[in-house]
Amino acid sequence: MTETPPTGRPTIAGTRHAVSAGHYLAATAGIAILEAGGNAIDAGCAAGIALGVLQPDLVNVAGVAPILIRLADGTVESIAGLGHWPMSLPPDLFMREHGGRMPEGILRTVVPAAPDAWITALERHGTMSFPDIAAFAIRYAAEGFQTNSLLAHTIAAHRDEYARWPQNAAIYLPGGAPPAVGSLFVQSDLARTLTYMADEARRADAAGGRMAGLAAARDAFYKGDIAREIVAFQQREGGYLSREDLADFRSRIEPVVRRRWRGHEIIACGPWCQGPALIEALLLLEKLGLDGLAHNGTDYLHRLTEALKVAMADREYHFADPAFAEVPVDALLSEAHLAARARAFREEAAHPDMPPPLLGQGTGPQAQGHGGLPGIEPDTSYVAVVDRWGNAFSATPSDGSWNAPVVPGLGIVPSCRGSQSRPDPAHPSGVGPGRRPRLTPNPAMAVTREGGVMPFGTPGGDVQIQAMLQVLLNILHFGMEPQAAVEAPRIASYAFPSSFAPYEYYPRRLAVESRIPQPVREALAARGHEVKEWPGTTWLAGSVELVMTDPASGLRLAAADPRRPAYAIAG
Repeated sequence: MTETPPTGRPTIAGTRHAVSAGHYLAATAGIAILEAGGNAIDAGCAAGIALGVLQPDLVNVAGVAPILIRLADGTVESIAGLGHWPMSLPPDLFMREHGGRMPEGILRTVVPAAPDAWITALERHGTMSFPDIAAFAIRYAAEGFQTNSLLAHTIAAHRDEYARWPQNAAIYLPGGAPPAVGSLFVQSDLARTLTYMADEARRADAAGGRMAGLAAARDAFYKGDIAREIVAFQQREGGYLSREDLADFRSRIEPVVRRRWRGHEIIACGPWCQGPALIEALLLLEKLGLDGLAHNGTDYLHRLTEALKVAMADREYHFADPAFAEVPVDALLSEAHLAARARAFREEAAHPDMPPPLLGQGTGPQAQGHGGLPGIEPDTSYVAVVDRWGNAFSATPSDGSWNAPVVPGLGIVPSCRGSQSRPDPAHPSGVGPGRRPRLTPNPAMAVTREGGVMPFGTPGGDVQIQAMLQVLLNILHFGMEPQAAVEAPRIASYAFPSSFAPYEYYPRRLAVESRIPQPVREALAARGHEVKEWPGTTWLAGSVELVMTDPASGLRLAAADPRRPAYAIAG
């Protein structure tokens, strides 16, 4: 099956390399690195760091940056790019002093992981220096870039939150108001922070080579002047992050989760993020039956939704930092568990609640939400790269800037990803010193049965794996061209506790882009889904970007989702 994308955008194709990223200037940075002789890791890191400048409402230079890499020889690894709670944090702090709530502000801070993640990737597999890689981000921060409609919308929607801290307001509310669409957005403090890291790297590089320069860039952030300013601000504001937390931090090289499906291999990050739920939903949907179902027809969307509900329920019951908990990933993806889950499926009716745990007791859902959709924290972006040698890079940098304070003079918000830990330390993803939150950003990759490779991912919080699964099936099951696959209308279930505080739960809620025909929406409602209509195309449905290789032609194909300011470039 093929379909013409409604925007008329083509699938981008090149003979050597391709990049798809959440902002067109980030894609430009990536392709420039590739044209200069860099590999996919160099290009992905340049684009990823640039996203922290170009989408500062969605991504922070000092946030998180989970990375998945597949080298041309087939070696796969993931760099978690996720920081842990400060070692001095009292585990009962939020239960004891905040009524079991996760407050906004400084107390959400975990160790900023993104700078180390990019540098770790460059050390292990890159070829270029930190100053070369960071040059694009520095330029975009110092010279500015045009404010797009999503950036303007996000800042306006969170105007009151940005105004709480004068240093945030100075950047995001210039002149006391949100930036207008088309205006120049400049981040001078952030430019100086990145320039300091690049200058330190340049000096060390001249004396000791590229690896010495990368180490110096890391030390500038985690041990030098930047670390000193971060910790001093944390101490003034009542935070717990220490010099030792920063100096001792290294992103973990984590095992990936990989399974075969119809001759393809799907690769995701581990249960420190929601990645394995993508694979569980895919395998369960296969067991429920895909063949013969019309694309975005009632039967297909009902089965898709029920499979996603199960996978996300198992995420809630079991996923956690594997350094602190035994997460039964193999059991969740086993034939026995999938068969047991499939037996509970009803063709004629949606499951009325979050499916109960089948492995152990699990934890119950939070209080049920009311009204519209759960509160969405608009953060995260994505970058995919494949180079001329066949190396593939997939990364989902994240962390917003409205719910925690900027460090004065630095232009960064140290990762506030603590919002995705539960205040109760007894929860699988509960708070605890040294523990990591369960992360929504989850870069993924597919290796096709023909031998092609496809890094893919999206922003969107709890919608991420849902959007990714739909695009994956659009390509590998329904046979769509990549650009048509990312533009096709989507659905998203909210029948599980949100990953974001206050963790709302909507047992039957199903959001549907209105391009899906009304008779289908009505039929889904008749089966018990509480259908909420999205606009025909909305950024709430995620923004899937991907690059894939076509072994038959040797081309690198790329697609970028128009739901956000994402673009693909090939060469």
